[in-house]
Amino acid sequence: MQIKKGFIYVLLFLGVSSYSQKNITKITLENYLKQIEQQFDVKFSYAVSDVSNIKIEKPNKVLTITQTIDYLNANSLLNFKSLDSRYITVSFANKTISICGQINSADTNNPLSGASIILEKTLKATTNTKGVFNLSNIDLEATVLISYLGYESQQISVKDFFSNTNTCKNIALKSSKEELNPVLINTYLTPGLQKFTDGSIVLTTKKFEILPGLVQPDVLQSIQVLPGIESTNESIANINVRGGTNDQNLMLWDNIKMYHSGHFFGLISAYNPNLTEKVIVTKNGTSAEFSDGVSSTIAMFTKNEVSTKLSGGAGINLIDADAFVEIPLAKKWSVHFSGRRSITDALNTPTFSNYYKRSFQDTEINHNENVNTKSDFYFYDYTTKLLFDLNANHHFRATIIGINNALDYDEFNDNQNNSESKSSFLVQKNLGTGVEWNAKWTDKWATHFNTYYSKYNINSRDYRLQNDQLLTEANEVLETGAKLNIKYKLKEQLHFLAGYQITETGMLNQTTVSAPSYSSTKKNVLINQAVFTEAEFRNNRTFLRLGMRFNYFQKFNKLLFEPRINFRQELSKQWALKIEAELKNQTTTQIIDFEDDFLGVEKRRWAIVNNTTIPIATSKQTSFGIEFKQKTFTIDLTGFYKIVDGITASNQGFYNNFQYRNANGSYTAKGIEFLTNKTALNYSIWTSYTLSKNDYEFDAFAPSSFPNNVDIRHSVTFGFNYNIIQNLTLSIGGLWRNGHPYTQPVSGTETTKSGNTTIVNYENPNSSNLDYFKRLDASISYKFPISASAKGIFRAGIINFTNEKNTINRYYKVDQSNTSKTIEVNNTSLGLTPNISFRILFAH
Repeated sequence: MQIKKGFIYVLLFLGVSSYSQKNITKITLENYLKQIEQQFDVKFSYAVSDVSNIKIEKPNKVLTITQTIDYLNANSLLNFKSLDSRYITVSFANKTISICGQINSADTNNPLSGASIILEKTLKATTNTKGVFNLSNIDLEATVLISYLGYESQQISVKDFFSNTNTCKNIALKSSKEELNPVLINTYLTPGLQKFTDGSIVLTTKKFEILPGLVQPDVLQSIQVLPGIESTNESIANINVRGGTNDQNLMLWDNIKMYHSGHFFGLISAYNPNLTEKVIVTKNGTSAEFSDGVSSTIAMFTKNEVSTKLSGGAGINLIDADAFVEIPLAKKWSVHFSGRRSITDALNTPTFSNYYKRSFQDTEINHNENVNTKSDFYFYDYTTKLLFDLNANHHFRATIIGINNALDYDEFNDNQNNSESKSSFLVQKNLGTGVEWNAKWTDKWATHFNTYYSKYNINSRDYRLQNDQLLTEANEVLETGAKLNIKYKLKEQLHFLAGYQITETGMLNQTTVSAPSYSSTKKNVLINQAVFTEAEFRNNRTFLRLGMRFNYFQKFNKLLFEPRINFRQELSKQWALKIEAELKNQTTTQIIDFEDDFLGVEKRRWAIVNNTTIPIATSKQTSFGIEFKQKTFTIDLTGFYKIVDGITASNQGFYNNFQYRNANGSYTAKGIEFLTNKTALNYSIWTSYTLSKNDYEFDAFAPSSFPNNVDIRHSVTFGFNYNIIQNLTLSIGGLWRNGHPYTQPVSGTETTKSGNTTIVNYENPNSSNLDYFKRLDASISYKFPISASAKGIFRAGIINFTNEKNTINRYYKVDQSNTSKTIEVNNTSLGLTPNISFRILFAH
């Protein structure tokens, strides 16, 4: 009986203790601060809104005022700081805490060793064998990004780590079951650049740190650090991927095909990076859902989640100013805006002066020596995206993007007998709109439908005062398209894709001349239909994607079959091999009629295939590579072989005897790409090298085989990023490569007669090379808090800080004062060009 009573007393005691522990009384922080003020005769300075909703447990023993302040700092998210013996400030500003996390798999609950802990785009730590990490002195307003290969990344506010129980926060990462192509290398060269299992390179602008010479994550400048991607004339409007021309790159913005890529006629990317969430660059082994772009696919995607809080930012540099904002409209609605405009028509900066000289050095803008001239130039771009989630399974998106470049150019005579002036202009635009519907019907079935409209036009009015001649030119592209993807998940490791795509492309080229009177208008329309299918398999060591695409051109009654393969096999924990192959086609191209077209600023005009003088371009490409990866050290070696058939001579921009001849041909590019990269907590260092050989084959020419205009035999890039202190990063890098080919006049007989016209008498085509191109760049970035909800970023960069005089193009013309001689014309690269930027980011 006594034992039973004792057992009951124990139960009652435990129950009362448990009840009392669960019902510890807490009071509002505001009331507690008033009690402290009365007890110690002190005064707290605080915003009522900061403390009104906070409750705190009173200490269970008597404390001094100093101990009370320490207790408040340890048990709340606020920062308590004594100004003197009586006054104490209370705020969220400058509050730092220590954080601890335990990272586990949500599926197995096993710890994840080696998970990356990223703060302010910088790798701060990795989890130990127990999945635990610790960080100290972390800003309360910061956000921690946690990522692990094969799992969905998580962003967690530092405030969520706060605990007065000295325990680690448990964090469960979900496996990325829907993604068979996960991140292979999380930090590739610099934070924000990643490599995926299928070999594609992804630029995530939100995580992007800096690259040498850049003051913002310029989408198309950044990808040029990768092996196999060059720009022979230092322009993002002329990106050469494995020996191809720029028009052979498929440019997509939220699945809208774009026909224009640069501001300042090629020196700045036309795509605003602020709302660009990621950029995917694929050189080979492309998914069967994509066609066109026989050299590469560059797909840009904006943020695709409905915003739950107001956020945005604004920035300015020595070229342009921009702003962006994400506005939640309702629980299921949000809208994103961005805009950018040049400031160069209002403010003349050293950066603008260098860019201007580089862009217009070989144009009519700078070549009219006998008349006075004046020019004004500006550019702008904007994007708008409306996001609506009907429910968890049906998401709708609508996007608009606009790009504009404008140049006004005046010539005038001003003398005693005659005063005359004439105006010329050039306007270049690309407008794109698109609508998307993502639907998940069951756990296994999903669809994605998108439709788009893209309009590109360039118009110029060129009044030549010396001969009283008016030349007007226009080039317009109108394209509409629709695509339906049907996705089926047979099991977690095996997914299938099938789809249908239809595209209608219309092009107009128009030229009129006043004296002598001449007019030409050419219109062409082509409809392309395609069906495609693809299977994608992945397990822990193998990735395989097999696809096929059938393209039908009703106008030509032509069917093209394009198989694709992308294979990667891990041989061990460190070694892997990869095989990629594809066939692709392209129905649009850029041609050059005359060197002075469009004021000589934008010489290329878009044209569509006609299956005779402009055939459908087709490519065959295969590549084989090996990879070595040990922790944060990577070596990547790839050999490639590519044949592109159906190119035109007018597309290549020859400066030789073939300049004005029409012919169809091909080019063959083959080479090796090598990259090594080492990343650590505070630094990243990389070196890339490309060895390649690129030759034309034109049967109608003699000789029929000769080096390609963009044949760069050797190219080396290198870079070093270093976090000097927290939030202060330095980036230094450079580029060295062979000069590309050009054609010299025959020594001793530099000119010859063609009828009544004297022309340059050239040697064999592309038999000489320009001098080596070399350039060193540097950037520095500093981030700092402005308030609890805003931060600032200051960046400075210098392109070509050694001021190298690089020749990027050379050609010859007849000397009109002595027609037996020629004049050598050299175009040079940017000299020493500084730039600075300041940006404010906010979120509420």
